[in-house]
Amino acid sequence: MDITIKCGILVTMVPDTPVLRNTLIHISDGCITSIETWATDTRIDTQATELIDAGNCLVMPGLVNAHTHAAMTMFRGLADDMPLKKWLFEKIFPAEAKHLSPENVYWASLLAFAEMITSGTTCFSDGYFCQDKTMEAAHNIGIRGVVAQGVIDFPAPGVPDPSKNLEVAQQFIDRWRGLTRLLTPSLFCHSPVTCSDKTLKGAMEICLSEDIPMQIHLSETIEEVENILSQKGTRPAYYLDDLGILNETLIAVHCVHLDRDEMNLVKERGTKVVHCPESNMKLVSGICPAWQMIKMEIDLGLGTDGCASNNDLDMFTEMDMAAKLSKVSSRDPTALNAEQTLRMATTMGARVLGLGDEIGTIEPGKRADIIVLDLNNPRLQPVYDPISTVVYSASGGDVRDVIIDGRIIMRDQNLITIDLEEVMWEIRRIAEKIR
Repeated sequence: MDITIKCGILVTMVPDTPVLRNTLIHISDGCITSIETWATDTRIDTQATELIDAGNCLVMPGLVNAHTHAAMTMFRGLADDMPLKKWLFEKIFPAEAKHLSPENVYWASLLAFAEMITSGTTCFSDGYFCQDKTMEAAHNIGIRGVVAQGVIDFPAPGVPDPSKNLEVAQQFIDRWRGLTRLLTPSLFCHSPVTCSDKTLKGAMEICLSEDIPMQIHLSETIEEVENILSQKGTRPAYYLDDLGILNETLIAVHCVHLDRDEMNLVKERGTKVVHCPESNMKLVSGICPAWQMIKMEIDLGLGTDGCASNNDLDMFTEMDMAAKLSKVSSRDPTALNAEQTLRMATTMGARVLGLGDEIGTIEPGKRADIIVLDLNNPRLQPVYDPISTVVYSASGGDVRDVIIDGRIIMRDQNLITIDLEEVMWEIRRIAEKIR
């Protein structure tokens, strides 16, 4: 479909490019072909199949949720207000063992993607189990993403024999690699304390041979750091480096308790990092030194984590929280400013996932992953600095239209590609069984 978007305010996120006003974005075959200025007193003449009038709106790149566990929407609100270890081992792991069936993963993932799209996320990175169904859900709704098969040295949903975890992971990659342009298979090793040396090195070997990213939770809690220190005699980042997996292929999530030397090592190795502030706060894991990593020019994305520990997938509130948390924890009001925060959720998030050449900015040649925010809300007026408005005032509920890969997925806050009522009915059915 050829699409023209009439933009009142355009935030391109192209480096050194100011916010633009009164522009036309032309899209063809899924790509942005050109951007031009339009005169407010002239009629727009376009040959496009679709004209989206966003003259009183803010248009920007779709947001990138660089770390989540989509199907955990089925456990939203199931276990709140408890320490991470108790939450994970006494509540979440048992619930997963009983209820994480392929069918439930499909519907819960579809619910997650509906929530993401309606709140402005056009690309995600997921790590969980029964991921064939996550892939199917993502494909059916039309969202872009990196979907990683979970790897852990315990019996897991879909992988009852942990000795076959890497075999199952390789089969997942073989099934999905190259099958759809929007979805990339990947591997997600749960953490350095739940995966052995052999498992970690084997997973990295697969990812290097397949040229795909490998994801891992790293230094999320003080307890994890202390366990690695006592068992391996070194801190977590150095432990991964000794194994040969701290490299450009690795995406390290959380990184709350990296010390300065570890951050320097992460920078030197080119490892990517994802910051999940709301989950870290809720589970009292600590505060990731995101503002320091930004200064060090580490590629740093932003993620919501799963709904069982957040409990939403709204990247706008995640941006707001990330910026303010960095300021109060550093006692510096300039730490992680609005533009840096928005880059984490767009351009840097895309780079973290290896998609920086395709998405993250609005410019000719990029794939058309674009969202439209309706500014006709008292909370969003006046607009002196559009980027500040996006980070500190907007929420997912302000998103009106969503385009992914040049395809209109949501129009006037109505999802086009799925029957949302059916999804909600199925989720209520699943929740009743869990309850």
